[in-house]
Amino acid sequence: MKKSVLVIALAFGVTGAFAQDLTSKKGEPILPEAEDWAISLDADPMFQFVGNAFNGNTSNSAPSVGWLNSNQTIIGKKFIDEKNAYRVLVRLGFTNQTYKNMVVDNSIVTPAVFPAQDAEVEDKFKMKNTSIAIGVGKEMRRGKTRLQGYYGADAMIWISSSGSKYEYGNTMSPLLAAGTTPTPTSTSWDPATGAVLGEAPMGSRTLSTKSGMTLGIGVRGFIGAEYFIFPKIAIGAEYGWGIGYQMSGKGKTTYETTGGAGPTVAEQESISSGSSKFGFDTDLNQGNIFGFKGSNSGTGSLKVTFHF
Repeated sequence: MKKSVLVIALAFGVTGAFAQDLTSKKGEPILPEAEDWAISLDADPMFQFVGNAFNGNTSNSAPSVGWLNSNQTIIGKKFIDEKNAYRVLVRLGFTNQTYKNMVVDNSIVTPAVFPAQDAEVEDKFKMKNTSIAIGVGKEMRRGKTRLQGYYGADAMIWISSSGSKYEYGNTMSPLLAAGTTPTPTSTSWDPATGAVLGEAPMGSRTLSTKSGMTLGIGVRGFIGAEYFIFPKIAIGAEYGWGIGYQMSGKGKTTYETTGGAGPTVAEQESISSGSSKFGFDTDLNQGNIFGFKGSNSGTGSLKVTFHF
């Protein structure tokens, strides 16, 4: 009987020695609990900082993996209990940028005499971009140690559009006369960055552009793992496989030009065709399928998740 008690006591002692303590020294729980909220962020900057802190090479790159929601998307969670959570994925992006450039004033016939400078007028280029993406999902977890596996699914919808407007200081005139010209000096802009590409006389110039609205929907299954390095703080990676459909409407570009029997100054429109995409693929290629990721090719990163 004494030997049996000793064996049982020894078994419990060995089990306790190898069991993983899931509370901190202060008694804080390591793993998420019911009613906890969580938010996931890109962990690359942290790894880059740590790597660069220990050597003189500032070109260290952080470890990365492929996962869908790395492109400016916030991931939030609400835990129903310690093993189940609802997920919300949100991206709200609105930009309105204005760029300016000074060009020579074509209405001044007599050039300035040194040291005076030629008069100038102002050109403007305005860009607008809108990106809205919302997703909801359910996450289930497994594991009783600091290492937690999880899986689930997300459903997503996204809308995006863009447009631009050009304003010119020099007026386009149909006749070549003193102070007027059918080819006014105008700024050429990079439509993606707003950078000035140059200044030149133009017989035709863009007044505005408008992209067709893009609408997409998608469903994605995912699986991942996290390791809790501190109480309620985990580092992990996530992979997924999804199906999605995206449709873009027609776009329009408006130009200013001269022509006709007069001649006269008139506006012309150019219409671009719409497009659609359908795909079923892993996260590494979903950048080409899901507008939710923007134009990225699917390269993702490790993530750090905070629970509170």
